[in-house]
Amino acid sequence: MDISSFDDLLRAAREQPEPQRLLFVFATAELPDDSTPEQRASFEAGEGGALAPLMTVDKTPDELGTFAALAEEARQFGPGWAIVFVASLPGRDGRAPTSKEAELPLQRMAESIQSGSLGSFLPFNRQGEPMLFD
Repeated sequence: MDISSFDDLLRAAREQPEPQRLLFVFATAELPDDSTPEQRASFEAGEGGALAPLMTVDKTPDELGTFAALAEEARQFGPGWAIVFVASLPGRDGRAPTSKEAELPLQRMAESIQSGSLGSFLPFNRQGEPMLFD
């Protein structure tokens, strides 16, 4: 399935044969201390930087309404974020994973994002639009 919106992601998660728990890592871009003057200029122009996870949350697809509601909840609980990465944790035997079962996968997900390994996560900007990385 082609994911071209947050609604597509929710629909895909709800259509899976086993119940899903969605994992979210909210991150911001920051400039590393050892950056060059060129990297600083690029960052000030809104490009580049390093991703830094700020907070994590897990929810079942049924606990989610709209992206705007998720973004508002994130604004209430955490600092400014620029991007949210999403992954899905499948259940088994007709049962979705619990929040407790999602703790370690969320931790690993945040660590992967911090190290720059983004390939297995879906990134969305603050408007809920999918993002592509060069």
